[in-house]
Amino acid sequence: MTDGYELRTDSDAMDLDRVHEWLSTDAYWALGRTRDNVGTAAAHSLNYGVFHEGEQVAYARVVTDHANFAWLCDVYVDRDHRGRGLGRMVVEAVNRDLDALGVRRTLLATGTAHGVYEPLGFAPLPDPTMWMIRTPTP
Repeated sequence: MTDGYELRTDSDAMDLDRVHEWLSTDAYWALGRTRDNVGTAAAHSLNYGVFHEGEQVAYARVVTDHANFAWLCDVYVDRDHRGRGLGRMVVEAVNRDLDALGVRRTLLATGTAHGVYEPLGFAPLPDPTMWMIRTPTP
């Protein structure tokens, strides 16, 4: 616990209604995401929540095979609690947990927070021309 904030990783502790509200209305990468989508994603991910006085104030999740690869995603800190190092606290916990598993590659995508993640060990892809993406057409 740091300054009254507590990190939890128990999926049952996550307030997914609140997480859905944050992601679907305020997170540029997830606008319009459905509550069912948030719940399904959380059920198949490692979940990290920061709580203050019993209320969830931050969230992140990790998709991983627990051996080689992880994707850190949906990192969000409630607007009223930003600027207190909560994002850093979550990412440091993720890094520790993935390091303990021996995961050698963790990816994330961000359009606005490169400066937040660089001090935590993230860097641009060494060769982005190697990566491909598939997005099914509706």
